[in-house]
Amino acid sequence: MDQRGRTPAVDWPARPDLSLALNRMGTFDWDLDSGRMHLDATALEVLGLHPERFDGTPGGLRARIVPGDEERLDHRVAQALRDGRSHYGAYFRTLRQDGGAAWTHLQGHVLRDPSGRPYRIIGILRDADQDPAESGADGERDEGRRRMTGVVERTAAILAHARTVNDVTDILKDPEGLGHLGAVSVMLGIVDGGRIHLVAEGQLGAYVPEIEYTRIDARLPMSEAVRTLQAVYLSSREEFRRRYPELWPYIEPLAVRSGVYLPLIAQGRPVGALGLLYARDGDFTAEERNLLVALGSGIAQSLQRAILFEQEHDLAEGLQRAMLPRRIPEVAGARIAVRYRAARIGRDIGGDWYDVIPLGEGRVGVMIGDVEGHDTDAAAVMGQLRIVLRAYVLEGHTPGTAMARASAFLRDLATERFATCTYAEADLNTGMLRLVRAGHLDPVVRRGDGTCHRVQVAGGLPLGLPPREPSGTGCGYPVTSMELHPGDTLLLCTDGLVERPGADPEAGMREFMDAARAGPADVEELADVLCDLVGDAGGGDDMALLVLRRRGTPAPRGGGPLRQHLTPGDTDGPALARHLIRAAAAAWGAPERADEIELAADELMTNALVHTEGGGEVGMRLTAEGRIRIEVEDSSSALPRRREADDWAVSGRGLMLVDRLADDWGVEPRGSGKCVWCEFAVPAAG
Repeated sequence: MDQRGRTPAVDWPARPDLSLALNRMGTFDWDLDSGRMHLDATALEVLGLHPERFDGTPGGLRARIVPGDEERLDHRVAQALRDGRSHYGAYFRTLRQDGGAAWTHLQGHVLRDPSGRPYRIIGILRDADQDPAESGADGERDEGRRRMTGVVERTAAILAHARTVNDVTDILKDPEGLGHLGAVSVMLGIVDGGRIHLVAEGQLGAYVPEIEYTRIDARLPMSEAVRTLQAVYLSSREEFRRRYPELWPYIEPLAVRSGVYLPLIAQGRPVGALGLLYARDGDFTAEERNLLVALGSGIAQSLQRAILFEQEHDLAEGLQRAMLPRRIPEVAGARIAVRYRAARIGRDIGGDWYDVIPLGEGRVGVMIGDVEGHDTDAAAVMGQLRIVLRAYVLEGHTPGTAMARASAFLRDLATERFATCTYAEADLNTGMLRLVRAGHLDPVVRRGDGTCHRVQVAGGLPLGLPPREPSGTGCGYPVTSMELHPGDTLLLCTDGLVERPGADPEAGMREFMDAARAGPADVEELADVLCDLVGDAGGGDDMALLVLRRRGTPAPRGGGPLRQHLTPGDTDGPALARHLIRAAAAAWGAPERADEIELAADELMTNALVHTEGGGEVGMRLTAEGRIRIEVEDSSSALPRRREADDWAVSGRGLMLVDRLADDWGVEPRGSGKCVWCEFAVPAAG
């Protein structure tokens, strides 16, 4: 494109040189933006296409290309575009009119705009079977060479994407791949100290002596290839018998008449060996040997890369695991299970972590988090962040303060990384659960009756990010409270467990909750189910999972009241009670009425603190009739009365609001005090 973002003006289609047609070379011009493709008369002739049958698109060529070769050709084009190359070439087979196949050679030149975006490919096609310099036996020999070259090119292209040793072995065992070389069996061995470990054996399936481990100094062809760094060629059964008598008893009953063993050399040292067995007699030509050596070189590079990826991943995974807790402590009143699964992509590990912190007196803190990035630095930062957050919690800081201090610590590290985290503090005696979230996924709670829902936790910024403009209130990480009943299960996870590549962001969370809802009650079994059924469908990221189940028998619907003491002058008490009431309203089936319930409860609490002495107590429960009931008790026997406040009055509207918001309300004398209550109907769908 030009400076204004437009594609450069170039004549289309390109005008071919006359000398190309004289040498049976056709031209093509492919507009990548519109998908149009132009073939000149010679190109149409090379491909055996009638002009009236060509629709002017790449799809119009597919009927003329031998099945399998079009995939290789597409891969070659895509690789050139992706890697930023300006030229590419490939041999492929086209169908002749008599039903046979003819070899065609293609060379393309990629045109890119100033930003590097490819917008056009211009190139030539030639009939490789009818090269003027070839004839008779030479042409047949070259066709065989091209066939083998195509196999080597295709194998090398596929191996370029191999990340693990298993990827390499799967490619080599593909009968459609190396089988085109005429081999009836293929073996791959990896050098492991002073031995060779056979990791793949395909097709023939009867090669016994070199299965598992053999010594490098053994009198076997694969060992000799590794020992001497030279290919071993065996052109007859007699040569097998004479040179390797230990191997001959196993070769004799097989339909094997020749073979080659190639050392796989990378950076000047052997990393393994490749063995190919053939059912034909005869020596290997110089061209065949060159192609086999080229094949061995490509496999060696891929194998070394795969070995390094696995070694680096094992090292990085070991570092990450060293940063996680070595054991999960036993906590009275709860059953806890944790799981961690690393992504199998070289050093690309994440900074996922979990922790369990016993706090004494029946309290426990649990956390889960994820440091941004996928490398060893992310794992190192994760370890520091986990330890410092644990230290702040053990010092006695509130959940919100501990999270704020951890965020400041991460900023001071100057790593330019951020992290997400959820911390929950549970009092297992009362069931009170206080949660704080820093940009992380919402927790999930599975109730004792099997129902499952997400907890809407008020969130702050991810750790390490600059705080918002100070507002004069709070620490930036508000606390959400709720009750965890006996038999309820709290589920915390990182995004690697629920991400689905290319899918709706909520799809993975729905699968996670469905699996949690239907999973077993035992926390260890539930953790395994969530990892196996949900984690395997993830996007390849690291994942961490923490499951906490409060011990006890699940209470029937309507049990388990929430209670919070109110002390005059304590501003945290009412705030905590409001968080608790709002979360419970959502959990008990009335999320759409949470605002009304919270406001009514706040008015009743304010009346108790302002108009009485000694404070009081606020409670919330689900009645047997399915209503949410708020009760505020105080020590004053004076009964409240509803007043009609005028326009200028600064008070007197509390009970008016309660009357308007609640479905019912009232006052009950209780000993030396009273209880003011209100009730809200829960929708049937809840």
